[in-house]
Formats: sequence, C-alpha cells, structure tokens
Amino acid sequence: MRFQDLSHKELIDLSTGTRLGMLGQTDLEIDEKTGEILAFTIPQIGMFGFRKGENSARIDWNQIKKIGEDMIIVETTKG
Repeated sequence: MRFQDLSHKELIDLSTGTRLGMLGQTDLEIDEKTGEILAFTIPQIGMFGFRKGENSARIDWNQIKKIGEDMIIVETTKG
C-alpha cells in the first residue's frame, strides 16, 4: 500500500472514539537505517485548516490496530 492511498484516511482512537485527524495532515517519523515508519505526529489543526500552536500528538506504528477502507483505528490508551 502506498502512502498516497493512506493519506485520505481518518485516524480514529479506539479507546475514546474520537477523530484524531487525517493521515495526510501528519508528519512521519522514519527510522533512517531501516526505512520503517516508527510513528505519526498529528498537529492540532485550528479553523481554516491551519496548524494551531506547537501542540501535537504522537502515534506509534504499533498503536495501529486496523487499516480500513476509510479510516485507520489506533489505540492511544489501554482502558
């Protein structure tokens, strides 16, 4: 699967049911030695789609539980 195919999917938190953002709005953290994706950094988006401040959330690759047709389910906390 290509990143372009993933970029329009919504990130949904399994624990809370909240929408975290769109994958295309995230930054990737990549291991330079292996090329593996380690994490996504999700910026806070304010009105009109602009980044809001320096706050962001980090989602580790191992927190991804399911990649579906329209969304990616992640588990940010164990509850």
